[in-house]
Amino acid sequence: MSSLPKSNYTVQEFAAMEELADGKNEFYRGEVFAMSGGSPNHNTISLNIAIALRQKLRGSGCRPFHSDQRIRIPTNSLGTYPDVSVVCGPLETDAEDSLAITNPVAIFEVLSESTEGYDRGKKFDLYRDLESLTEYVLVSQYAALVERYRKSDDGSWVLSVFKGLDAVVELSSAPADLTLRNVYEDVEFKPEGDD
Repeated sequence: MSSLPKSNYTVQEFAAMEELADGKNEFYRGEVFAMSGGSPNHNTISLNIAIALRQKLRGSGCRPFHSDQRIRIPTNSLGTYPDVSVVCGPLETDAEDSLAITNPVAIFEVLSESTEGYDRGKKFDLYRDLESLTEYVLVSQYAALVERYRKSDDGSWVLSVFKGLDAVVELSSAPADLTLRNVYEDVEFKPEGDD
C-alpha cells in the first residue's frame, strides 16, 4: 500500500473520497493508503467464505459482508475493508462515517505475500480495539490452511489451526461452520510468489 499525496485527512474527507473512488483505500491517523486488488485465488476464497456464511447465517440475526464493506475503529482511527466480516444483531455505523460499520464479531483476511505481515501484526493489533470482535480468521491462498484467533473470556486471543480440505472451522461468534473444501472450491494452489 502506498500513501496518497496529502496527509492529515479528516474522517469525513476520507468518507467523501471513498464515495467517488474507483478503488478502495485505507485510512489511518489522517493518512490514506491505496489498497491493491487481490489475485483470482484471493477473490475466489473471499467470495466462497461470504457465500457459505450467507447460507449458514440466514435467519440467525447475523450477516456477512464482503470486501466492499468498510469497517471503522473510532478508538484508533482505522478505516479499512476486510475481505469478509460478520455482524450479529443490529448494525452499528460510525458517527463520522455513516457507511462504515463498527461492530463486526468476526473478520476474515485472505493472506497474500504483500499483506501477510501487516494482517498478522499491526492490522490485527488495530482490529483488537473493536469491543465486538471475538474472532479473527486468517486464510492462506497457497494451501488449505486457516488460522482462527478466538478471544477468550480473559481477553487473550487463542490460536487454532485448521489444515487440509476435510478440516472444519467452527465459529463461536456466529452460528456457522466452514469446511475448507468449500472455502477453497475452484482454487488452484500455486507456490507463493507465483501470483
